[in-house]
Amino acid sequence: MFSSKRSRVITATAAAAIVIGGGSYGIVAATSGGSSPVATASSSSPAGGSASGAPGAGGFGGGGSGSNARSGPAAGGSSGTVSSVSATGFTLTTSAGEKVTIKEASTTTYENGTSAASASAVTTGVPVLVLGTTDSTTITATQVIVQPPSTSATSPGGQTIAFKQGQKGSTQTVGTIPADYTQGSGTLASGTTADKAAEAALAVYPGGVVDRVVELGNGDYEVHNIGVNWPHHVFVNADFQVIGASD
Repeated sequence: MFSSKRSRVITATAAAAIVIGGGSYGIVAATSGGSSPVATASSSSPAGGSASGAPGAGGFGGGGSGSNARSGPAAGGSSGTVSSVSATGFTLTTSAGEKVTIKEASTTTYENGTSAASASAVTTGVPVLVLGTTDSTTITATQVIVQPPSTSATSPGGQTIAFKQGQKGSTQTVGTIPADYTQGSGTLASGTTADKAAEAALAVYPGGVVDRVVELGNGDYEVHNIGVNWPHHVFVNADFQVIGASD
């Protein structure tokens, strides 16, 4: 579990839609620091998939097969704004418009900014980062950070493209993809390691749901992202810095 001194995260709030002309897919230049906005796809070819809708490149279980193929719940997380609260958890809406159900447990820990907090800090309308065990669009939380501190993390390029039925995301690859990476390779990560990698990926590319983290042979990580049109694969190095992303 992270202490309050762990790496900082981008505060993911309501979606920032970007109008992109000329039939592009909504990918813009890389940015450094601040919140990463979410672009909308503008091609009409159906591909990809929503975590809460039709399956596809961004839907459940997307991302290849092999030793890291997701056959059940795995370490992951999401970020967004709390849209409702119940006695057993809450619902958040990501910056790309995905609805994520958060289940709380007796072992769930809470922070408000960098200070320890309790479940009462989770109220409708506040931004949160949630880390835990992801099963489709349901996360059993191990850690909830309310009002997550901003970060100066640098993006390798592009930005999240929100899912929209009938529209496809970019096939762009940005930054560095580990030379030994193939879909289905690697070993599922868990615990603090998976949390740090998921947190790093969500800071640079908010809007989706991380449903697994895979440790690659060279020590880097592939963070699998569903519920968006791009990116579906975010690559994080051993220092938990985002180095690349792809469809």
